[in-house]
Amino acid sequence: MTHNSDIAEFLTTRRAKITPEQAGLPTYGRRRVKGLRREEVASLAGVSVEYYRRLERGNVTGVSELVLEGLAQALQLDDAERAHLFDLARAANPAVPKRPRPVKQKIRPVVQRILDQITAPATVRNDRLDYIGANALGRALYAPVFDSREQPANSSRFTFLDPVAADFYPDWERVATELVAHLRSQAGRNPYDRKLSDLIGELSTRSDEFRVRWAAHNVRFHRTGTKHIHHPVVGELDLSYETMELSADDGLTVAIFTAEPGSASQQALDLLASWTATPSAAANATS
Repeated sequence: MTHNSDIAEFLTTRRAKITPEQAGLPTYGRRRVKGLRREEVASLAGVSVEYYRRLERGNVTGVSELVLEGLAQALQLDDAERAHLFDLARAANPAVPKRPRPVKQKIRPVVQRILDQITAPATVRNDRLDYIGANALGRALYAPVFDSREQPANSSRFTFLDPVAADFYPDWERVATELVAHLRSQAGRNPYDRKLSDLIGELSTRSDEFRVRWAAHNVRFHRTGTKHIHHPVVGELDLSYETMELSADDGLTVAIFTAEPGSASQQALDLLASWTATPSAAANATS
C-alpha cells in the first residue's frame, strides 16, 4: 500500500459514485466519464481545477482541513468516508511521520471477568479484527471462527480463506463487503501497522473476492448492525450487535449480540447457552 496511490484511488472512486443530478448540477449532452468530472468536483469544493487534479494524483502535501472538508461535501462522503479521507491525508503528508501504534493481542484479566458476567454472547476484537477474547457463549457462537483452520482467529481471514464461512454466513457477500470496508478504514487510520499490511497482503494474494472488494476503496464503521448466522449446532440465528470501545485498551472493542425476545433466534440462543453449559458439549465445540 502506498499513501499517495491510496488517496488518488479513493478520490477517483468517490467521484465516480456521484452523478451530476445528485450534486445538483445541470447536464448537457453525452458524458464520457462516470460520475462527476474533475472540474465539477473542483467547483463544488471551492478549489481550482489544477489544484484538484494535483490532489487526485495523490499529492496532498500541505492540504488544509478546510480543503478536505470542501472535498468531503463535494463528494457527499458519509462519516466513515470523511474520516478515511482525513486519515489518508495525514498518512500521505511526510511532514509529521507517525509512530506505529501497538495493537493488543490479549485482554486484561479484569476484562475477561466482565465478559464472563455478561449473559449474552460477547467477543473482543482488535483493529485488525483478530478475535482475542470472548465469554463462553461468545466463543460457542463463533466456534467456527475460533476453531478455524486459518489461524490466528480473525474475521477477515476466516471469511475469505475458510470454506466453512460460506455456510456460517448465509449472507456471505454482505459480510465480506463490510469486512473489507472496515479494513480499508483501519488501513487509513493505522498506515504503519505492519501486521495489518501483512494481513491485507495475505488476503489479496489468496482471495480474488477480497482483492476485488479492496480495489473498490469503500470504507465503513463497524459499530452496530445485524448478523445472520447458520450455526453448526443450533441452526439459523438473526442477531443484533452493538460494539463498545474499551477506553483503557486503545483499539479493542467488545461486541455484544442479542436476539429479539421470544423469537426463534432467542430460542436457538437459549439452546446454545444450555449446550455450552454442558461440560461434554463445551469440550466438543465443533465436533
